[in-house]
Amino acid sequence: MLNISELKFDQNGLIPAIVVDSVSKKVLTLAYMNEESLKISIEKQLTCFYSRSRRELWLKGETSGNYQHIVSITADCDRDALVVVVEPDGPACHKGDFSCFNDKVFESDTLKDFSYEGLMELIRGRKEEKKEGSYTTYLFEKGLDKILKKVGEESTEVIIAAKAQDKKETVYEIADLAYHVMVLMIQSGITLEDVHRELASRHVIDKKIKQEKMT
Repeated sequence: MLNISELKFDQNGLIPAIVVDSVSKKVLTLAYMNEESLKISIEKQLTCFYSRSRRELWLKGETSGNYQHIVSITADCDRDALVVVVEPDGPACHKGDFSCFNDKVFESDTLKDFSYEGLMELIRGRKEEKKEGSYTTYLFEKGLDKILKKVGEESTEVIIAAKAQDKKETVYEIADLAYHVMVLMIQSGITLEDVHRELASRHVIDKKIKQEKMT
């Protein structure tokens, strides 16, 4: 584990901290820390920054309630910048947005920026604002039984493809299954964060079981 004394703060005693959401991996904000605010962040396991305009420390969420619970802090290879992975209680931006980074400057016509969170939002949009001719909207209109049936069918397709050891077909069918499961999640009010937390808790349990078997 790297010691704070090994980090390279700039001439003003600051180091940039890129804050990233632990579930979506979306960049939430770019802020600055000094040695004191970094120590507070580690001690409280909550992000604490140094305001360059006010020239004072500020604990994120102290007034808004939108605390950022720290999962990890990692330095870059030059040790002059940090990535802080967090579980946020609310929006990161002072404007009330989830992230401070929303205004696109450039977007490729050929390369697409994909995320599970983005797909979930698209699926949710098809449920809230019905789009004529949309397969996703069709599933929501048919209801839970239809969605469950499709999840069952796609599960079977994954098994068949995997049994045949056809990697390309298996990947295709897993993608179909993942999509239909996400439709089910929206229908059932389940978020990616819900699943993330469950898997994280199982990782800890699995680690404990492995340790028990070794003793």
